[in-house]
Amino acid sequence: MNEDLSVFGVDPWWLIGIKTVVIFGLLVLTTLMTIWGERKILGRMQHRIGPKYHGPFGLLQSLADGIKLALKEDVVPSAADKVLFFIAPVITVTAAFATFAVIPLGPVIDLPFTDRVTPLQLTDLSVGVLYILAIASVGVYGIVLAGWASGSTYALLGGLRSSAQVISYEIAMGLSLVAVFIYAGTLSTSGIVAAQDDVWFIFILAPSFVIFLVSMVGDTNRAPFDLAEAEGELVGGFHTEYSSLKFALFFLGEYINMVTMSALATTLFLGGWAAPWPLSMWEGANSGLWPMLWFLGKVVGFLFFFIWLRGTLPRMRYDQFMKLGWKVLIPLSLAWIVAVSAVRVVRLQGGIDLRWIIITGVVIALAVLALAFIPEGADPQEGAETEPVPFDAFAGGYPVPPMPGQQSPDLPPMVAAAAATGGPNDRQDAGPDAGQDAGQGAHRA
Repeated sequence: MNEDLSVFGVDPWWLIGIKTVVIFGLLVLTTLMTIWGERKILGRMQHRIGPKYHGPFGLLQSLADGIKLALKEDVVPSAADKVLFFIAPVITVTAAFATFAVIPLGPVIDLPFTDRVTPLQLTDLSVGVLYILAIASVGVYGIVLAGWASGSTYALLGGLRSSAQVISYEIAMGLSLVAVFIYAGTLSTSGIVAAQDDVWFIFILAPSFVIFLVSMVGDTNRAPFDLAEAEGELVGGFHTEYSSLKFALFFLGEYINMVTMSALATTLFLGGWAAPWPLSMWEGANSGLWPMLWFLGKVVGFLFFFIWLRGTLPRMRYDQFMKLGWKVLIPLSLAWIVAVSAVRVVRLQGGIDLRWIIITGVVIALAVLALAFIPEGADPQEGAETEPVPFDAFAGGYPVPPMPGQQSPDLPPMVAAAAATGGPNDRQDAGPDAGQDAGQGAHRA
């Protein structure tokens, strides 16, 4: 399929400016509404009320929080790299805004009061989807730089986690889209929407959709994959040292990434701005500004999915998270690409009964699913008794507790006596006989 990009790149400068402002305002407004909706939905799930005081139904709560963040004191750590510390959130939020440039919000429409036509899309490229993936990857540099420039161990660990996380899940995400490119015959976002006129790709490429859905959550650092900011382990992760407007920019970038990934999933698998059935039976459903309404409705559905996951699932362990990406999603994506390629060749060239290929694929999928539920074999050395390994608690310059399988060194007699009696303060409170009892206890030990 040859995409028609002739309608792009011909808009005057004032129309490009209007489209840019509209997209910027739409993303900011959607972010404010998403934050409000998340707090209300989670409150409903947890039998709470949620925001209700600021504005009708609490709609102005997100705006009030943003103003409060902007007016807070901006604290910069003394050990931070000042330049990179400032640039990091700017990179994150700029990349988040830039990814929406090639998302189609609707078809070509007639501009009112003029004789000009224009698509409801800022621009498009012959490699539009690759542009989105590339810019989304650039946004991770902001998180990595934030962790490194903060001069904090917790922030650095969060940045390193984020880099490994994005590498792992963007590979699976990119592989899941190969089947879409094969069926659409183009990497242009508007061309992919046009290729779904007959049937949406979610029905014929369901495995790709599921893999993309999981990778989408991991790529946006959202629960249960929010390991880059795990507050139970890393205080706040990469943004531990950030405050005021810089922290707000990270917050804004995260939610805009949610909107962008939801819009990308809508474009690739749900027909983009095309009206769903039975609304598609109406002749004017896909003309005018109505397609923008269908598009936003589908995006809201994906945003609800993000919120639902956060209120339902606990955070995964890091090893489980990496195992899911490298040992499950990527192999499944590769196998699915081979299957889709085979089916596509058979349909185009013929010579093989398609039913046998489908039956074989179903049998293989069931076998893989059955193997996934077989527990892994126990480690033969797991139950064997091993000699405890002695270690030096002060080897790193500060005391650390022993790990499983390590043995603490013998304590000096005075420390052992103090530990047995609960410390010097306890001995003073216990009276004059406490020292004698402690000495007898140490002698018996």
